[in-house]
Amino acid sequence: MALMETLDELESSTPFQSGAIKEVRFVAFDQINRDSHLLASFSESAGEEKLVLFIESKEILARRSWHIQRLFFLISSARHFAEQLVSQGFHVLYLRANSFDEGFATLHNSLPAARFISMAPTSFSLRKTLESANFEIIVNDLFLTTPQEFEDWASGKKSLLMENFYRWQRKRLGILMDGEKPLGGEWNFDHENRLGPPKNHHYPPYLNHSRDEIDQKVIVQLRKDFPSLWGEDPDQSWATTRDGALGQMQYFFEHHFAQFGPYEDAMPRAEESWQVHHSLLSPYLNNGLLHPREVVTAAIERFERGDIPIASCEGFIRQVIGWREYVYGIYWLFGEEYRESNHLGASRKLLPLYRDPEATEMACMKDVVTAVAERAWVHHIPRLMILSNLALLTGIRPSEFLDWMSEVFIDAFDWVMVPNVIGMGVHADGGAMMTKPYAAGGAYISRMSNFCNGCVFDPKKRSGEDACPFTTLYWDFLDRHREEFLKNHRISQQVRGLDRLSDLDQLRERAQEVLTRLSAGTL
Repeated sequence: MALMETLDELESSTPFQSGAIKEVRFVAFDQINRDSHLLASFSESAGEEKLVLFIESKEILARRSWHIQRLFFLISSARHFAEQLVSQGFHVLYLRANSFDEGFATLHNSLPAARFISMAPTSFSLRKTLESANFEIIVNDLFLTTPQEFEDWASGKKSLLMENFYRWQRKRLGILMDGEKPLGGEWNFDHENRLGPPKNHHYPPYLNHSRDEIDQKVIVQLRKDFPSLWGEDPDQSWATTRDGALGQMQYFFEHHFAQFGPYEDAMPRAEESWQVHHSLLSPYLNNGLLHPREVVTAAIERFERGDIPIASCEGFIRQVIGWREYVYGIYWLFGEEYRESNHLGASRKLLPLYRDPEATEMACMKDVVTAVAERAWVHHIPRLMILSNLALLTGIRPSEFLDWMSEVFIDAFDWVMVPNVIGMGVHADGGAMMTKPYAAGGAYISRMSNFCNGCVFDPKKRSGEDACPFTTLYWDFLDRHREEFLKNHRISQQVRGLDRLSDLDQLRERAQEVLTRLSAGTL
């Protein structure tokens, strides 16, 4: 069987002409998993009467200034997967349509008697599209926890603490348990995983992924059709095949797993290590090339060899079965309108430095945004404590910052970014998800990174021309929202600290200057 890319090719095929196609199964670009319920059941009687459908929507590709590596990864992975299915005997249509609506409508008109089936999508917008196109929607088994299971867990709870969910997951899934107790005597070893970047540390070489003909064609097509895409062209950082994803997973467990825990939050300059000891598995988990169950199983098998500290193993497992599943559950539980939350009334436009790292002298922002431009990725602490922290402190409109985060990260999907940005990053939900805003001054960045060494700004200073913008804006943020945060027991002590500042007037003046210059791209 051949891979078809136009309706003309489909209409000239024997099954189409004979009316033999009875069932169409749609594969979204974040569901490319051969063992999913969608395809495993389909393959039991795969034949010419069954069609696997992929749709590349030109409307979505042209909608925003995406990072080219984000689109490259998703499209090339989907095309490789489509070719794999063809080699396994599937009848595949990879359709480049103007939109999902147009593609679905055309196929419905061409195949009026066929059943159209999809796995449950991971976004509200695609769910609406599939429902309006009369798809039968079956369970999405690419997560360990369904939205209904999460809703059942959340029911009746006054607080939805991730730590409580994580412990429930450990018990329910039987992971890192010693009977009814956590393995090692503690549920969480986070207190051991807070080291800053070590000096003269040896980081293993990066695992590179070679580019094939499909990859090259996608890069050329994207640059030709969408010249306004942001970021640098793909290098060899990211795999676009199942074999490549498996190779990345095994490389992490052999070369980075032991050191993952202690340096999980560390932020060295990208020139020292852009990966640190992180796994780089989130893109593959989020598009389906890897399943969380197999990643967890591999992690435990590696841990049981005896040379991996439990703090590293537990910290990694927590990201997969805890945080990732928690965010997915929150996305569906809080509903479609959650993304519009703006509890703090933030209204500033996105700062120029988020698109142009040369628009600032702040060493941390320059380094992190440059790293994002180069590879569409930085780990979770720069995302939260530098990128999101600045958006929070400067009062960037949450929806605008959410758009940027969704456009530039290789592992971004709607379910990933909405809770991470709205609930955690900029506290736009007023505490519905997290109990405090994740605001910090320059002291935190200085402790957990080496960005401050040689920076023109001093993280210890709140006011004055060389005061760190993060330090200035942190106190100004507490000052602006004093009444709001005095009610929050997790941050009220810091708010009361405003009364002990001898330079509060100068700080306020400096804050206004910083905000003005950041908006102008001149700080």
